[in-house]
Amino acid sequence: LGNFSGRTRSAVSVREGQGVVLMCSPPLHSPEIIYSWVFNEFPSFVAEDSRRFISQETGNLYISKVQTSDVGSYICLVKNTVTNARVLSPPTPLTLRNDGVMGEYEPKIEVHFPYTVTAARGTTVRMECFALGNPVPTISWRKVNGHNPSKARLRKSQAVLEIPNVQLEDSGMYECKAENSRGRNVFRGQLQVYTYPHWMEKLNDTQLDSGEQLRWECKATGKPRPTYRWLKNGARLWPQNRIEMINGVLMIRSVNLSDAGMYQCLAENKYGTIYASAELKILASAPTFPLNQMRKTIIVTKGQEVVIECKPQASPKPTITWKKGDKVLRENKRITILPHGSLRILNASKSDEGRYLCQGVNVFGSAEIIASVSVKEPTRIELTPKKIELTVGESIVLSCKALHDSTLDVTFYWTLNGQPIDFEKEGGHFESIKAQASSADLMIRNILLMHAGRYGCRVQTAADTVSDETELLVRGPPGPPGVVIVEEITDTTATLSWSPGADNHSPISLYNLQARSPFSLGWQTVKTVPDLISGDMESAMAVELNPWVEYEFRVVATNKIGTGDPSAPSRVIRTNEAVPKTPPANVSGRSGRRHELVIAWEPVSEEFQSGEGFGYIVAFRPNGTRGWKEKMVTSSDASKFIYRDESVPPLTPFEVKVGVYNNKGDGPFSPIVVICSAEGEPTAAPIDVKATSLSVSEILVAWKHIKESLGRPQGFEVDYWKDMQQEEAAEKVKTEGNESSILLTGLEGNTLYHLTVRAYNAAGYGPPSTAVHAATKKSPPSQAPGNIMWIQDGSHVSLGWEPVRPLANESDVMGYKVLFRQEGQSNSQVIETQKTSAVVLLPDVGVYIIEVCAVSEGGDGTASPQIRVPSFSGGKVTSAQPTLHVLSTSSSSVTLLLALMVPSTSW
Repeated sequence: LGNFSGRTRSAVSVREGQGVVLMCSPPLHSPEIIYSWVFNEFPSFVAEDSRRFISQETGNLYISKVQTSDVGSYICLVKNTVTNARVLSPPTPLTLRNDGVMGEYEPKIEVHFPYTVTAARGTTVRMECFALGNPVPTISWRKVNGHNPSKARLRKSQAVLEIPNVQLEDSGMYECKAENSRGRNVFRGQLQVYTYPHWMEKLNDTQLDSGEQLRWECKATGKPRPTYRWLKNGARLWPQNRIEMINGVLMIRSVNLSDAGMYQCLAENKYGTIYASAELKILASAPTFPLNQMRKTIIVTKGQEVVIECKPQASPKPTITWKKGDKVLRENKRITILPHGSLRILNASKSDEGRYLCQGVNVFGSAEIIASVSVKEPTRIELTPKKIELTVGESIVLSCKALHDSTLDVTFYWTLNGQPIDFEKEGGHFESIKAQASSADLMIRNILLMHAGRYGCRVQTAADTVSDETELLVRGPPGPPGVVIVEEITDTTATLSWSPGADNHSPISLYNLQARSPFSLGWQTVKTVPDLISGDMESAMAVELNPWVEYEFRVVATNKIGTGDPSAPSRVIRTNEAVPKTPPANVSGRSGRRHELVIAWEPVSEEFQSGEGFGYIVAFRPNGTRGWKEKMVTSSDASKFIYRDESVPPLTPFEVKVGVYNNKGDGPFSPIVVICSAEGEPTAAPIDVKATSLSVSEILVAWKHIKESLGRPQGFEVDYWKDMQQEEAAEKVKTEGNESSILLTGLEGNTLYHLTVRAYNAAGYGPPSTAVHAATKKSPPSQAPGNIMWIQDGSHVSLGWEPVRPLANESDVMGYKVLFRQEGQSNSQVIETQKTSAVVLLPDVGVYIIEVCAVSEGGDGTASPQIRVPSFSGGKVTSAQPTLHVLSTSSSSVTLLLALMVPSTSW
């Protein structure tokens, strides 16, 4: 894409209402370019409409009627369709003259398609037509002497006629008409559609013997009609004495080696040329025989047909002669030399045995082959038994015997329905047994239905192949019945029909109907009418179904062999709605609050609700009265109803029954039961409440309760709070049953607590007792026993330590505990003492862990560091010298171990 000339373009001055053409004058370019125009400045492009048109043929901008808004600067922009490069022309100013407005005038077609438009078939044709005029002309198109193609489209306010995928039938004269109120203007042009040449018939490589005739034909279509030329090895081929070329047909008579080569047929018209190529090979050679025909031995049986091949490769075709021994063979009714040279002997006999020679001769030489023919007795076969009927699971042996020429070996093959039996893939059902050279057996074990069919034994020798078949029929349980159709449905029945399945050679004796619903455990046998469905029936009625339940049905057939596979399930159906027949079970009373009657029951399963809108009717009356009160419970999942009446005293007996209903009506009630209204809450507070501090975190609370006729307690609640807290912040703990004490744990040490106790039941809480008080013990000493010393004498360990002195807020020391256990065990033995010394007997051999802690009323204090003491004598007294050990616990936690020899065990 070149650049526009940089020369300044002159202004174009016109009157308002006059038409104008602004020239683009594009630069040199290749290939196609696209035109557009910029108004005043980029990127403000000129919009095309019925008044303005940009020709993609000339690139010019056409304005049919200039308006004041058109005044400005115009720049032509061209774009290369391949590289997308763009260049801009110098601006062309458009101004209005001041000598008046242009009057109306008739259209003048300023741009139009050529008088002759040529287009290749299958391409898209675009024809332009635009006129100047005042008023602005309208453009219309028509095909003269015909209709516009249905696929034609009008573009750019009808200034462009576009015909996609143009075909030969679209050819013709087209007319563009520009028209306004002042007149009209017409342009006509011819559309010619051409086609490139296209092959209808091509050449094929050809191989001929020397002296034969060549005839090649190539056919092509195209518009205009193509002409033909021929080339040989790239050079023009001309007619000669033996060579003719007529309308794409090439004929060469009596070909020779000089005619061999590569030939091309050219089909061409003014729009293109196409080529078809083929190679011509000329054969000229003496006869030769392929190795597979040399020195053959042919073995046949009496009465067979013998064909001895003799097909030498030669050019030209050789002359064939046959000899048996040294004598030339003469053709007769049994012996024939076939057109391609082979020898055929019909109904072979022993007299045909011998040595045969075939000779081929042409001008270039000769060749021969020899074959030997041997005629044997035909093979016969016997397969037993001939027809068998078996039941699934049984076994059988098929025996195949062959009578054959003793000089020939035999091979046995077994087939089922014409296909070889694969003994590796049949799951052990088949086994081939070779009893002796001339016989074989086929063992079939544990027969299945799929094993029924035609069993074949094929015996093969070098001379012939013979086969025999036997039929095996297998009886078994019936196959699955056909599609189950649900024909009629009621609330408790469904009428079903089906088609019988295969009886597998044993008549079907009866059918069984099965059903499945969302509530059943898999498939279940259903009751039917008739009760027993005989094998000749194909329909029955399932009865005693539940209303408004979704069911699937299937059918199972039985014969004397057994029961077969079930049919495919029917479509899912739902039985019709009905009044429910199943009342709730286990109607009983439940505990509640004062003045409440709580009635409970087991909800009825959806399986027995029989329809939509299911609910319960709860009926009750005081014992000994007549009228029933009834309440509706609309939830199908409900299992309880609470009736509240302030006038009902506690434990008033009521007669109660619960019924069912749905959209179809009311169902039955449950049996009447007698239940009592709720008892009242307890009225008496517990007495003799006592609180005893047991440790730093535990207080034992005990009480007594007065028995009441009403308001029996289900348990007791203990409320407790610290001395500095309000009662509303109390923590609560409950007991159940007749407990009369509770141990409070997790309390804060050295703290005063206030406590109350009250009884409760389902109706509510009784009054609290008078508050009692108790303080938890002080915390145990935090100091551990220090400076532990011990002397070990055999299994006796004597311990001593410094006394523990508690802090002011800690419990006083009441004594000490010595805890010891064998290493690796968790349970410790304990020695209690009020002194700061103790003697420990280590009962067994091993290493012992020993700790010491103070004991106070607040609990056990901090334990001393552990000491490890080995015991070697396990309770036996030894005479070894005792050793003194000291464990000093200082602030730096350093352990000092001293070993001192002392004269005695006292220290």
